[in-house]
Amino acid sequence: MQKIDLAPADKYIIYNKGIITDDKIKILTSLYQPIIGSQATSLYLTLFNDLNQKSISLELNHHHLMTLMQLKLESIKDARYRLEAIGLLKTYLKQGEIDEYIYVLYSPISAYEFFNHPILNIVLYNNIGSVEYEKLQEYYKVPRINVKDYEDITMSFENIFTSSVNQSLLFDNHDIVNDNKRNIIVKSDIDMDLLISSIPKRLVSPKCFTEDIKELITNLAYIYKIDNLNMQGLVRNCLNERGLIDKNELKNSCRNYYQFENNGRLPTLIYNKQPDYLKTPLGNDSKLARVIYSFENTSPYDFLKKSYGNTEPTNRDKKLIENLMLEQKLNPGVINVLIDYVLKVNNKKLNKDYIETIVGQWKRLKVETVVDAMEVCKKEHKKFKKIINNNDSKPNIKINDETPIWFDKNQEKEEKGLDELNDVLKEFE
Repeated sequence: MQKIDLAPADKYIIYNKGIITDDKIKILTSLYQPIIGSQATSLYLTLFNDLNQKSISLELNHHHLMTLMQLKLESIKDARYRLEAIGLLKTYLKQGEIDEYIYVLYSPISAYEFFNHPILNIVLYNNIGSVEYEKLQEYYKVPRINVKDYEDITMSFENIFTSSVNQSLLFDNHDIVNDNKRNIIVKSDIDMDLLISSIPKRLVSPKCFTEDIKELITNLAYIYKIDNLNMQGLVRNCLNERGLIDKNELKNSCRNYYQFENNGRLPTLIYNKQPDYLKTPLGNDSKLARVIYSFENTSPYDFLKKSYGNTEPTNRDKKLIENLMLEQKLNPGVINVLIDYVLKVNNKKLNKDYIETIVGQWKRLKVETVVDAMEVCKKEHKKFKKIINNNDSKPNIKINDETPIWFDKNQEKEEKGLDELNDVLKEFE
């Protein structure tokens, strides 16, 4: 994905591809907002309001957005990326002396689609917890009525209306507004061609592997970390007598498979990596740049595992990392910097009290990138050390003088620093 600098003078128009009703706005704020955050939700509503009850807006500039939302351009751009990733926005760009953007708005999916989506459903659950999730489920449930003792006396169309179709009045209506929704795009390691060819043709219908089914398989493989071989078996077990895949059965099978492999737990976000839009641009091949790359392209789970010599992290440590992502909302790459720093200065121990001391400040400083986290660590190390070492109520924490090798500004020049850096980099090869 190419990242383009945004300027206040850059122009944009908004094009509405969906039918956005009050009910859809309710879904946006109650189901999407816990995932994308308040700023992305606000951006969606601001763009929608600028349509002024039309399908296309007047030409505006980004200073207009900055004024309405009282946000900096970086925050607006981050909010836009979140809307794009969740399937609510598509962005087109024409570069020039003043760049021109087209922002295409898509409808939120229905509550039924959301709660049955293999990815959004899980991420929502992880972000808000079981109590709030069950409240939302209850809110969107359709009440059941008992019609056992009643007779259906509903009129059909032909009972009331006379058929009088005039062939000359059949127009092309493709441009009429529709409730368009944009699918979220995920990548998994599934080789779809290999998976399809591995199942005997006599077992499957020619209509089996539709685009919807392929997308479902990809999404399930992504969220439940299922490889090609295991997905082949799960798909075969979900084929019905007509040679078609039962979607609900496949979802349940993938969920059960994951829980069986993970002691009954559902997938968590500790396996995610730093979002692309918060990564450092490629091009710098220095040793330090490679360390930053490792922080950004390794999940907290894998980083923690490698820090412990490729042994499985304890449940306590995994819960601690999960809490940093779900409750504290730290990004994966930032968590990796935190892990590396705390293990180094605290004798290879992840102490919850010390971590919470650091996280409190990082949240106030709005640390989102790996580079920001590294700089704050360097700047505040002495202060943290003094606070912890002088706090008698936390006797199990004693910060030592050892620091991560990326603290050293002259590490590129020092042979010892280079050797240590190479050792770190080998862990991530």
